Amino acid sequence: MAQPYKNEGAEYSSQPQKKHSLSRLSPDEQLNWSQIGETLTLLALAVAQIDTSMKEGNDSVDTLTHSFTAIAGKSRLLLDHFAKASSEAPDEIKEAAEVIHQEVGKAVVAFQFYDRLSQRMEHIGESLEKTGHLISDPAGRYMEREWAKLQDEIKANYTMEAERIMFEHILAGRSIAEALEIYHHHFNKPMDDAFGTDDDIELF
Repeated sequence: MAQPYKNEGAEYSSQPQKKHSLSRLSPDEQLNWSQIGETLTLLALAVAQIDTSMKEGNDSVDTLTHSFTAIAGKSRLLLDHFAKASSEAPDEIKEAAEVIHQEVGKAVVAFQFYDRLSQRMEHIGESLEKTGHLISDPAGRYMEREWAKLQDEIKANYTMEAERIMFEHILAGRSIAEALEIYHHHFNKPMDDAFGTDDDIELF
């Protein structure tokens, strides 16, 4: 846990926050309108939308994964049967079973990418919520050291070099468009394929 430190006569100690505890009501804002309160509202909304979207997506993908895994198992049984010398199935049926098995395998691999995407989105939600908690703290939000610590925590979640590069360029003052262009140029990725499933770059 971070140790308390002084800043212009004020004492501040970082406290761990519970997940999904962010709201617009900070100690000094209460119900009065303010830019801070509106910012917290939008951050809380974004975190809630990410969480519900990923929950719904995870449920659907889990169902699809189980279904395709079952199909892959049945197609494997067919292939094993056709491999027997006594099998008299037409060649086109054997080929169809092989194609089905291969295509289902590709689908299962694609679903594995979604798991990595889910982890990435969860990290984004956590980062937004941590940002909101810092903004809501009347002492911490004015301390440069606390913002630097938050940035370090966010950066520590990145395992993909592309994310670290975008992070550094955004902090350097580049626009989102400029940071994305640098990423696509650096990794030779087409602009419409930013989240491909290439195995040569670790996404998470």
